[in-house]
This record gives sequence, C-alpha cells and structure tokens, in this order.
Amino acid sequence: MPHPTHHAKPKALHSGLNNLVFDDSFVRTLPADENPHNMPRPVRDACYSFVSPTPVSAPKLLAWSDEVGQLLGLHSPDAACTLTANTLSGNQILPSMRPYASRYGGHQFGHWAGQLGDGRAITLGEVVHQHQRWELQLKGAGTTPYSRHADGRAVLRSSIREFLCSEAMHYLGVPTTRALSLVATGDTVVRDMFYDGNPNPEPGAIVCRVAPTFVRFGHFELLASLGEIDNLTRLANYVIQHHFPELGAPSPSCYAAWFAEICQRTAIMVAHWMRVGFVHGVMNTDNMSILGLTIDYGPYGWLENYDLHWTPNTTDAQHRRYCYGNQPQIAFWNLSRLAEALQPLIQDRNALEAGLNVYQETFECTYWEILADKLGLKTLDDEEGQKLLTDVLHLFQRTETDMTLFFRRLADVPIQTTISDEALIAPLIDAFYIDGTLKQSDQQAWMEWLKRYTQRVYQEAIDPLERRQSMQRTNPKYVLRNHLAQRAIEASEGGDTSLIERLLDVMRRPYDEQPEHEELARKRPEWARYKPGCSTLSCSS
Repeated sequence: MPHPTHHAKPKALHSGLNNLVFDDSFVRTLPADENPHNMPRPVRDACYSFVSPTPVSAPKLLAWSDEVGQLLGLHSPDAACTLTANTLSGNQILPSMRPYASRYGGHQFGHWAGQLGDGRAITLGEVVHQHQRWELQLKGAGTTPYSRHADGRAVLRSSIREFLCSEAMHYLGVPTTRALSLVATGDTVVRDMFYDGNPNPEPGAIVCRVAPTFVRFGHFELLASLGEIDNLTRLANYVIQHHFPELGAPSPSCYAAWFAEICQRTAIMVAHWMRVGFVHGVMNTDNMSILGLTIDYGPYGWLENYDLHWTPNTTDAQHRRYCYGNQPQIAFWNLSRLAEALQPLIQDRNALEAGLNVYQETFECTYWEILADKLGLKTLDDEEGQKLLTDVLHLFQRTETDMTLFFRRLADVPIQTTISDEALIAPLIDAFYIDGTLKQSDQQAWMEWLKRYTQRVYQEAIDPLERRQSMQRTNPKYVLRNHLAQRAIEASEGGDTSLIERLLDVMRRPYDEQPEHEELARKRPEWARYKPGCSTLSCSS
C-alpha cells in the first residue's frame, strides 16, 4: 500500500478553537442515559451518558499535530495558548459542545465482560469540515459512569505513546484514529504499571483523539446481550446513515452489506498491521472500530526481531492470545462475535457467513499481495514463491532478524548473476541481532536463500530501479520503535519534549531516507531488550 501523498500546508485556515462549531448528531439521534449522576454504575436503555470533563490544575499544551488540525479547519496554536490548553484538557467547554461518554461492552481476552464503556474518554462533539465529520474525544479527561473502579485519568507515558503512534500509523498507510494534541494536566495520577503491588504517582496528561466515529463492536454486543433491540437498530441505522451512506436505506440486505464492508475493512487493517510489524496487544472486541480503524493504543508494540509469538502485553504473557501471529485469527473471532450481535438485524445466517468469508478472502488476498510487494516480487502464488517466503520467515527466527531493517535493506541487495557471497549479503548484515559475524551455518543458509531470491527477481525481469522504489514504498525505514517512544517519555518526564516533536516529524515521512535521522532507524539497542516500556507493557501503559 503506497504511503500517503504529502501536500504543501495551506497558508491559512479558517478558524481557531474558539470559533469551532460542534455538531451533535450522535446525541441527537440516539437515546441518552436518564440518570444525570456521574458515578460508576450500570446504565440501561441508552447509548451514552452526558458527562463533563473533570477540571485539571495546570493544563499545558505539549504537542500538536498540524495535519489533524487542518482536517478540522484549525490554525496551529501558539505553544502557550491558554484557550487551546484549557479546551483540550476539558477545563473549558465551548457553547456548542455536548460532552458525553458512550456505553458499550466487550469480550476481553475471550470472555464476555458485560458493560464497559468510555471509562476515561469523553467525546466533546463532532466537527464537520469540508464535508467530513470528525469526533473529538479527550482520553484521560476524568471519571464517567463507565469508569468502574478507575479515576478516568491517563498518565503522561501512555498519552505520549498514543499521540505519537496514532500519527505514525497514519503515515505508514495503516487505517487508524488520529491524534490532535497532547496536554499535560499539572496533576499526578497513581498507577501500578505492572500490577505488581507497587503503585506510584506519575504525571497526568490528556490526548485529544480524532476519528469519524469511535463506535466499536462492543456497542452492538452490549445492546444485543441485554435485548435492547430497538437501540441496536437505531445505532446501526445511525452508523450506516453517517458513515456508510453509499449502502442506501437500512434494510436486512443493507445490514448484510454493511457487515461485509466491516469485515473487509478489518481484514485490510490487520493485513497492514502485519506488513509493518505492529502488535496491538489487546484486541478485545471493545477495542475494534466499526470503521476498520486501529483504535485504543494501549500496550502496543513494534515487532523488532521477527517472532510470531511476541506480545508486548504483560497481561497476556502466559497465553499470548494477542501475539503478532494470532492477530488475523483474533480479528476473525471478534467479527464472529459482532455477527452474533447483529443477528436480530440480519437473521439470514448465510448472509453473516458470507460477510465472514469476505474477511478471510480479503485478508488472504491483501496479505499475499503485501508479502510479494515487501519482497519486491510480482507474485508469490506458485509453489516456488510460497516456499521462498516460508523459508525466509524460518530464517528470521533461526538468525534473530530485525523485520523492519531486513525488508528495507533487501531492496539494496544487488540482482546480478555473478556476484560474491560477501557483496550479496552485505546490505543485510545490520538487520541481524548478532555479536560479530554470522555463524558459518547461518551464513550458508542465508546465501542459499538469497541466491534463490535473486534468481527469482532476475527471472521475473523486474526493472532494478522500479523494484527498489516499489519496495521502499512498501517497507518503511522508520517505525515508532518501542525504545524510541520510551526515550521520548523519559525526556518528557524531565521537561524536554523535543524528542516528541522530532519523532512526530520523522514519522510523517517513514518511507523517505531522511539521512539526518539515521540513528532513529537502527535496530533495537541491547539495553532495550528487557527494559520495561521497551519490551513489556501493561494495560495501564
């Protein structure tokens, strides 16, 4: 998938935050919680609860995405802008805002969890700009009726990770929610990072995240589980009207087409997770977007050394349900739960099964196309091509190999009929996690594979320049490596946010060489192999 085209920034935008007018189609159309009390409790017969953000003591704008601001028609604010910090921390509610937290349930680690909902996220409203609707949601803005036993706050470390990764994923070409701003609250939040009985106060922060909608699979699951079929129908109709209008008026056939579209979008999203080595970490059904967007950046991580069984989530360390290699089948399982929830609308089981088949077919087609692109080949459809792929993935694990670096450097391997072994493997050496040189047996195995690979490229008569350019459009040089995010967190906790700005700038062009930032493309340093925040995270991260 080609990465996004970058256009020159417009010289002027039409408004600042104080001039934004918010729409409220979600709350106008769908039923509200009749209980006005903001306290954790079961909520019945509603899609959301009105709730105001909890004020913070000293909001300060730490980071801002100009590109997301442009989507909303916003000027880039001055770093010291009090209005911006107050509004994007929840301290100031603009006249047209009607803040709310939405109600949903979900399957967590394969088990039905009942009511969950926005426990630390509050949606301010919707901005319509250039015929596109965007919801603005503050994550970490305080308690809601869905906070259960939590405080509704977020810590700086998790907020930095979400802010940076939302934008990095967009520029990698992966479907995702976006992030507008990162605001420090001036308050501390007590968190037990690894749930080991050692809570500590940490600096708090709030991310303003942006998406056409934050509706999840879990919204429909909860309504169906409680028999709220009228609300289920109303929510489905709302989502189709505002986000899938091309499907026409709601009807059983429209609902079936809608489910198939969700399946297709989800397949494409997960295929691109696999392409760039992204591991979500907590693929519960309440963390699955109805639009096929990556949502809820919690204990995510980037696959550095290729390992199908790796998960960054300490909560999942034993069973590894959400490890890298399981993501495609977990997405299918989650879609199956959504299918069950939509049965009152789509009573034809064959139609639901057809939608699930769309997922499988789309994922297989997209994934194999992506793998061929990553290898710089026209196709992998034949037996020889599939064996070439299978063998290289086996070699990745035999010789600990950095996935991102390997595929990027593979474009530099010379395609010549006569070339020395040293020259053939030289572009790839930096991709191996080795001390010194490759063992002789490993080098021999790699040389055998590389000779088969170069012969395949030669046989396909691929133009060398076109091959290199195509591979570089598919294989990023820069990803938000786990240790880079951790370095930005540690610097920011000490008052230095310059690395956040640098990473944001570099991740805007992850497929470009950017030689001045070469150090950010290097493989994981040894100190980060087992460092908390680099190798392991929890759901509080």
